[in-house]
Parts: sequence; structure tokens; C-alpha cells
Amino acid sequence: MPVWQWLLDVAGALLVLVLFYGLGLIVRRRLLSRHGGTFELSYRVRQEHAGRGWLLGLGRYSGESLQWFRYFSLWPGPKRVLQRSEVTFTGSRAPEGAEQMSLYPEHVVLSCSTPTGPIELAMSPASLMGFQSWLESGPPGTDWTRGPRT
Repeated sequence: MPVWQWLLDVAGALLVLVLFYGLGLIVRRRLLSRHGGTFELSYRVRQEHAGRGWLLGLGRYSGESLQWFRYFSLWPGPKRVLQRSEVTFTGSRAPEGAEQMSLYPEHVVLSCSTPTGPIELAMSPASLMGFQSWLESGPPGTDWTRGPRT
């Protein structure tokens, strides 16, 4: 078999793999969104360098937790789960510098504290309102003020 035919076969196989990957992403997104309650949510995984370390994804409320799914992953489960009782909203700001290119347009950056340390999320202003409402609306009998634990 000539080299050009071998290269053509390899290119065809790669094209098929890319198409299956894209189809897998579409099916996964549909499955995650089928019950509603999903929204665009970016998560900052590394905070060493200013404006870097952001990953795009989807957020989904599930009872007492907020699940975060990476956009370009085929893994069916959430990459990160935040429990309502462990998250405290500490502030928001506009994206700065390189963040403006890494995040969706008009998204705001949220600072939150958790028992494992501070985290940053980015979402639209409408999703921020829903996030704040979700944090404040704990089940009956919970301490809605949730100050620092000692």
C-alpha cells in the first residue's frame, strides 16, 4: 500500500474519532440538561497566575449541592460538587485582564469560601442571583446566617 493511502486512512480514522467525540459531547450535554436547572458556570482550578486557570463548564443544582461538569469531557459525573452548607459567598467582581478572554462575555467572577479554602466561580448576573438565592434558601431548621465555624 502506498504511503499516501496509509496517510489517507489515518486521516479518515482521526476524522471519525473527532466526529464521535463531538457526538458524545452533544449527547452528554443533552443528558445533563434534560431535567433543567443547568447554567454556564466556569471554575478556576489554579490561582497561581492572575487571570489563568479557568475551565468552562456547566453547573447543575441537585438538592443540597451544586454540581460542576467540564464542558469538553465525556465523563458523565460532576468534576466538582459544592455542598450548600459549606459554601459562603464573599463577593463578586468583573473579570480582569486575561480573564476577559477566558470567560464568557458578561460573566462575573464570584469569590466563595469553603472548608477546603477559597474558590472562584464565574457565571452570568442572572445565574448569580439564582446562586445567591440557592445559598440563602436552606432547608427548614438550618442556620441561614452560616457565619464562620469554630
